[in-house]
Amino acid sequence: MLTTSIREHAGLRLGRITLARPDKKNALTPAMLDGVCDAVVSMTGDARGAQIGALVVDGEGAAFCAGFDLSLCRDSSDTLALLLDGLARTIHSLRACPVPVVLAAHGAAVAGGCALLGGADVVVTHHDAKVGYPVVRLGISPAVSAPWLVQSVGEGKAREMLLNASLITGWEAFRAGLAHECLEDAGKVRERAMAIAEQLAAKPRCGVLATKRWLNELTAPGTNTDAALNTSLALVGSPEERTRLATLWKT
Repeated sequence: MLTTSIREHAGLRLGRITLARPDKKNALTPAMLDGVCDAVVSMTGDARGAQIGALVVDGEGAAFCAGFDLSLCRDSSDTLALLLDGLARTIHSLRACPVPVVLAAHGAAVAGGCALLGGADVVVTHHDAKVGYPVVRLGISPAVSAPWLVQSVGEGKAREMLLNASLITGWEAFRAGLAHECLEDAGKVRERAMAIAEQLAAKPRCGVLATKRWLNELTAPGTNTDAALNTSLALVGSPEERTRLATLWKT
């Protein structure tokens, strides 16, 4: 469900984390979120990983990520709580990564998949990608991603995106500031993300690492992330959520 690799090219070392559940549009499981966190640490926290110049996050198949695998929550609300907690930790892990993180959002980046964009330094998408947070329709709060989304698009746009529950195109996400490059061809998104990662990895290492560390300190949302996660967790198991999820499972 997850693949990791370190690629050497022209003297550069690039880390890569790929969501590898294409038959489910890379719908997230607790194990996948734990795996991303572990991979970030393993590729940047030891002698081998210390030489990585940048990290790419992408997905196999037709979409980057369709969000949580809600079918796993059918028998237990505990699974949804694990997914929300894992998502919060994963976004923080990506943002705290000591090297630049480039994310390739092709096809769709929806709900939890859209939230992952908040952990990246550079996001590449394409014009007709589907992006957004449609989860309030299911009685689930996307508040867990709010602190990161506000930093990307500003408070006003974040309010609209989180409350409206509609999807936007990749072009609209680019114009809002959620993505940083928007291509016409979905098939070139991952290739472009790798090219950007190579450019970043080729820059003087000390300067890049120091700048990334300073940016992390400057933009750290602090206790807001805990409050946001608790807001989402507070709705887990609510009557509205259980009713709406049950309707979803019947369709």
